[in-house]
Amino acid sequence: MNTRLRFGLLAVGLLASSLTQADERLPRLPAQGATLENLTVSGLSSGAFMAVQFHVAHSSSVRGVGALAGGPYYCARGSVLRALSACMSPNWLAMPSTPGNVKEEIDKQAAAKKIDPPANLKNSRIWLFSSGGDSLVDVTVVDATHSFYSSWVPVSRVLYERLPVAGHAMIVPQAASANACDATAAPYINRCGQYDVPGRLLAHILGPLQPRASRAIGALLAFSQSEFAKAGAGLAEKAYAYIPAACRAGGCRIHVAFHGCRQNVGAVGDAFVRQAGYNEWAESNKLIVLYPQTSEVLNNNACWDWWGYTGANYHTREALQISAVLRMVERLAAKAKSHLQPDRIPF
Repeated sequence: MNTRLRFGLLAVGLLASSLTQADERLPRLPAQGATLENLTVSGLSSGAFMAVQFHVAHSSSVRGVGALAGGPYYCARGSVLRALSACMSPNWLAMPSTPGNVKEEIDKQAAAKKIDPPANLKNSRIWLFSSGGDSLVDVTVVDATHSFYSSWVPVSRVLYERLPVAGHAMIVPQAASANACDATAAPYINRCGQYDVPGRLLAHILGPLQPRASRAIGALLAFSQSEFAKAGAGLAEKAYAYIPAACRAGGCRIHVAFHGCRQNVGAVGDAFVRQAGYNEWAESNKLIVLYPQTSEVLNNNACWDWWGYTGANYHTREALQISAVLRMVERLAAKAKSHLQPDRIPF
């Protein structure tokens, strides 16, 4: 099939479903403005812990973080038992990390040059969320995340929002298959009236937004993670990137959305990458959304590694998962190369 015909058929397919299942390489795009300095990240549950870890490891690049039902940096301290207790259901024997505990670890890793200088953290914008109805991650854990960030970031840049009864989930008003507000069940996407987590967090960490698009008409590209991930990283074969139509000419920022445990494509299909609410905001605001994916190979629930199942450096720049995701971001942010073939660009 010649390139022009393939390109045309792909465009028709994108208009019909905004999803290509083709086995593609993640493309380099014209990236005026799509630089690492404009990078933002967010996540739910284990994805929130990962978003915070990624931020601290690469604070010179990450300018905004959204964390839903997630704890402070290095909360688990390399222990799955501590992860399940102090960082999810604290008790008087096991409490979340204090800002002092975290600072000690950050200073240690910064001195070893395994994370970026922590002074960069003050330039970030932080959006946090918890709910009284969350049965998996207690509100006190997110309170500890708020205390951690408030010790490094000016108070005006940290926004902490709560709902009284929402379950453990992404809260999106327009998701077709959303659960009731108080549910904690797959695909961990709930509807709580018009409360819109992606819109609220992106507005805080990016600044004023254009109204959400009624439909995401860009490309939701499936690509192989194998060229980015080393053995033992616990990543799935495929990941996804949503690329708005306007971004093929460059000038777009990049946002990384980390799914929660049991919210990967292997567990819930494309529910998170399609219905978590990011794509419609991305479409109208020239934002590329990267959806990296974990697998069940090393962790039965496909959680991101925030306690050390991939190695002792799981919370640093040397972490297998953090470094793999950074390589994906760098690919998107790279200038287009002359050898890149047109049929590799999903528009």
